[in-house]
Amino acid sequence: MQKIKMNPQKPLVEIDGDEMTRVIWKMIKDILLTPYIELETEYYDLGLEKRDETNDQITVDSANATKKYGVAVKCATITPNAQRMEEYTLKEMWKSPNGTIRAILDGTVFRAPIIVKGIEPLVPTWKKPIVIARHAYGDIYKGVEDNVVKGEKAELVITGENGERRFLIHDFNNTDGIIQGVHNTAESIASFAHACFRYALDLKTDLWFATKDTISKKYHHTFKDIFEDIYNAEYDKKFKEAGIEYFYTLIDDAVARVMRSDGGYLWACMNYDGDVMSDMVATAFGSLGMMTSVLVSPAGAYEYEAAHGTVTRHYYKHLKGEETSTNSVATLFAWTGALNKRGELDQNDELCRFAKNLEKAAIETIESGIMTGDLVSLSTLPDKRKVNTGEFLLEVNARLKKYIS
Repeated sequence: MQKIKMNPQKPLVEIDGDEMTRVIWKMIKDILLTPYIELETEYYDLGLEKRDETNDQITVDSANATKKYGVAVKCATITPNAQRMEEYTLKEMWKSPNGTIRAILDGTVFRAPIIVKGIEPLVPTWKKPIVIARHAYGDIYKGVEDNVVKGEKAELVITGENGERRFLIHDFNNTDGIIQGVHNTAESIASFAHACFRYALDLKTDLWFATKDTISKKYHHTFKDIFEDIYNAEYDKKFKEAGIEYFYTLIDDAVARVMRSDGGYLWACMNYDGDVMSDMVATAFGSLGMMTSVLVSPAGAYEYEAAHGTVTRHYYKHLKGEETSTNSVATLFAWTGALNKRGELDQNDELCRFAKNLEKAAIETIESGIMTGDLVSLSTLPDKRKVNTGEFLLEVNARLKKYIS
């Protein structure tokens, strides 16, 4: 068959990553993409070694390329800790690449479970998908932190044209300690609110939002106020016409309500809350390997990625030459989401059809009983077969060929 062409003037920003997901990244391209598409990508290697070599400049470059071209697809990456510093002999403990990219794009991350027959949610009441909207700027991902030694004092200092304001955080007169400063901007919070309200209207689903404003009476309360002001000014009538509801509560109350609900809503979370809750939702619906994630910027740039990490344990097995049965679906859906969006923006219907067919082929493979190890133990299908990482992609390819023909 003739390969699908892409516009070379509007490449897809391809952001490679680390460990087992990097291995899967290449397998997906070799088995499911390059045989069918003349891929036009601008490639950025965000493997930890390259980030260290470039002093993390390549992460910034990939984010700016995403702003320029509008659509990116990203592999999972390592956020180094002390153990990784030693393992990779790093110059310094580089920040989360996702945090850096999100800060530059200033967008909202929408994460949703990939639903397949035979895998029932671990929470019995959940009958419909729960979509997580995660603010993608600020908080601990842009935090400034340091160690404090006994006898030192930490203060919050705000300076401006009218002088400075100082607040005592803690006097460490008897013990060592740690300190962290976080921030956000009204502009970014407003962009987050608009994105959530618009996405809820697109989905025609209720929107939940939660903070801890009873404890954080300035930081968290500002999020609550901005959401409420924007909703009342611009979205109240639209939500009522659509027959959907905007609902605010405390984050601990939201967690309790989520566990008792039947699903079917968009749950907006602050940055760290969204990080944690999206993993909970993904696991409860089946697997972290079955969760889509897309970062949408206010300017209309899109970055698609898997919601899980680099699958380190499987990577070490892979390095020993051992067989792995790693779930590749979330990484595959990052590619299909990006290809479909690139096709939409470029009015390339053939590329959009291919992306949708590839998603259907992947779901059909699992629903036929062929799946990776993480899903075998969860599936209620009577006949199922565990396959390794490569075998699963080959099975998907066999079904993709039928759709194409």
